[in-house]
Amino acid sequence: MKAYILNEPGDSSVLKLSEVAKPNVKPSEVLIRTKAISINPVDAKSRAGKGIFGRFKDQLPLILGWDISGTVEEIGSDVTEFKVGDDVFGMVNFPGLGKGYAELVSAPADQIALKPKSISFEHSVAATLAALTAYQILKPNVKAGDKVLIQSAGGGVGHFAIQIAKIFGADVTGITSTKNLDFVKSLGADHVIDYHETPFEDARGFDFSLDTLSGEMLEKLSHTVKDGGILWTLPSGANHDVLEAEIAKRNVRLGFHMVESNGDDMKQIAEWLESGQLKPEVSQVFDFDELPKAHESIESGHTRGKIVIRLQTFVSVCKRT
Repeated sequence: MKAYILNEPGDSSVLKLSEVAKPNVKPSEVLIRTKAISINPVDAKSRAGKGIFGRFKDQLPLILGWDISGTVEEIGSDVTEFKVGDDVFGMVNFPGLGKGYAELVSAPADQIALKPKSISFEHSVAATLAALTAYQILKPNVKAGDKVLIQSAGGGVGHFAIQIAKIFGADVTGITSTKNLDFVKSLGADHVIDYHETPFEDARGFDFSLDTLSGEMLEKLSHTVKDGGILWTLPSGANHDVLEAEIAKRNVRLGFHMVESNGDDMKQIAEWLESGQLKPEVSQVFDFDELPKAHESIESGHTRGKIVIRLQTFVSVCKRT
């Protein structure tokens, strides 16, 4: 099968499309014929030797990638929930090695869910790591009636966080750029702040503020949280001890969350996709042989929604040649 191999960290050119052996399927796993892959900032950071690369740097050469959608080709002896031919999606083995940049992926059955029939492979795969991140952060921290502020509301995690916070019954404000104002409003945001026009740190009184930029604007965002509220950020490795001590004077709690693969959470995402309550935004679709270009695109830092890789076109070309 074809897969992208990383022999050493570096720029996008270090991702090499290669012929590799088909993965073995453990008793609790299923073998998935990949139809679509989603690219996240953590993919590019790990490829460059940052992010969570340190967790598996001793396993080089390796296959990156966690978000997949495809069709079950084989099931392990202990698997009862899925059968050959099922269309499934999920985030595989995060924060370990998912080995998702491949035509075939072996995934634990308890980390995936059935793909809703009404949703394409491309749109289902968009609702994996980013959607799970938003859900796992908001579920224990946000309730109906809360005032919630979402930074980078048009991005991967942000656009899911807007929608999920609304599902939970919160009053939601999104921070975004001028070009994405209408998009963020269309997601259901009650209020939108154009950071080109208004300093978002001047907003006040939020029960929960979410920094989706891994701490880049965390100090500014801390001013938006009311006394006794919650400030949340994505893991970055940065030291926030000084800020944490400062906001503790106002009884503001600073939280971090590293998303984890979870099949039950994926099933909830699948339900919302099927009902139409959750709508992934796919802004760019690349073919499998263009995957390095997708890394370059996500590194620009200005992606709306999600970037997706499709393998169906690639497979068809390979068969013809």
